Amino acid sequence: MEARVRFVEGMQFVGTSASGHALALDSRGEGGANTAPSPMELVLIALGGCTGMDVVSILRKMRVGWERFEIALQAERAEEHPKPFTKIHLTYRIWGDGIPEDKLKRAIELSQERYCSVGAMLAKGAEITYGYEINPEPRPGTQ
Repeated sequence: MEARVRFVEGMQFVGTSASGHALALDSRGEGGANTAPSPMELVLIALGGCTGMDVVSILRKMRVGWERFEIALQAERAEEHPKPFTKIHLTYRIWGDGIPEDKLKRAIELSQERYCSVGAMLAKGAEITYGYEINPEPRPGTQ
């Protein structure tokens, strides 16, 4: 796997993956203009994307349908530099009717314990916890 990160201005960079996809990075302090996610925000987003892709793939194999799926992530960082994450909590939120709780829980556990490589790396230095919410799909006019 390869990537390239190129300086733009201030503290803004553009990262490009070997597959040709690009994204911007920036900082809020130290000369940054807060025009893009910070590197640590991208790490948190990467964790959500990694486990989210796992859970979606597993639920599809289990033939579990849903209307909406998201993961909210909250992280705490150490006070001292390099300020790594110390705690990360993920809340898996899914909407739909008749979603089997046991299958959702199993899909999350498989991602957390076996498949998510980003989570496996982060778990070496941070406590990772999770919860989940199963929400019925709102009917028109009930919101």
